[in-house]
Amino acid sequence: MRATPGSLPVFGRHGSPSHVIIHVSDPHYLAGGAKLGGRYDVEANFARTLEAITAVHPNPDAIVVTGDLADLGEPDAYRRLRSAVEPVVEALGTTIVWVAGNHDERPALRQGLLDQEPTQAPVTGVWDLGGLRLIALDTSVPGWHHGDLDQDQLDWLAGVLREPAPHGTLLAMHHPPLPSHVPLFDILELRHQDELASVLRGSDVRGILAGHLHYSAHGTFAGVPVSVASATCYTMNVARAAADVNGMDAAQAFQIVHVRPDTITHTVVPVVDAPTGDHFSQAWLDRMAALSPEQRLEAFSRKR
Repeated sequence: MRATPGSLPVFGRHGSPSHVIIHVSDPHYLAGGAKLGGRYDVEANFARTLEAITAVHPNPDAIVVTGDLADLGEPDAYRRLRSAVEPVVEALGTTIVWVAGNHDERPALRQGLLDQEPTQAPVTGVWDLGGLRLIALDTSVPGWHHGDLDQDQLDWLAGVLREPAPHGTLLAMHHPPLPSHVPLFDILELRHQDELASVLRGSDVRGILAGHLHYSAHGTFAGVPVSVASATCYTMNVARAAADVNGMDAAQAFQIVHVRPDTITHTVVPVVDAPTGDHFSQAWLDRMAALSPEQRLEAFSRKR
């Protein structure tokens, strides 16, 4: 099991995670730092998100950004996003994984973020994160906003999955293979889901990371847990009736993913500036760690 500096003591039946992934989605950058829709300061929101990421874990195995990296696919938008993220990636000593979304343009993304030829080929990749395999799929469709996976990409995925990874596999994609709480999103749903399900059944895929919806959601697909990260630019106000859900400049969040041998958890991390108590401090944790399990129960579990 990989030890991480600053890891917390283990008080329960589960050990420390073998891997930690930061899952971010939908920054929607624009050229020149323009506000999205003239309203949402996406760069300021993303800067606050990066500050929160540096606070939640000292060296995650990867930061995965599941699509809609730019809102209009402008080359300058990708340059600005890259200049914001790369210093954080370097400081944390981690890996950045860029995933294409429906608002992205493959040629500009390839050139601006990956230093590759600006082609229309799907933006895919495979990363070995200390035995945990991460596969990025490209569900974008040039010229359209719905999602799809063609046969070539499905065949490629099946070929990669033929050999299991020591800690299993996570898929990262933009369009989630789930129904949406907001009806309009189902117009833009992922197509060829049955074909994707056929590839995943019996494989070592343990989870799917997705975005697109601008709100956090969870479900299962072909027996695989799916976790949708909310957006960093703006979110959908799902406190309204489903037919009346619209965007708001609040509740931005990302997820911290803890991988253990027997389970994977996805914790929604709100990006907020709010008064926070300080009772459960490092000193408190140190005191608990010095006690026996029975003493900890007496100190913290017994009702007074």
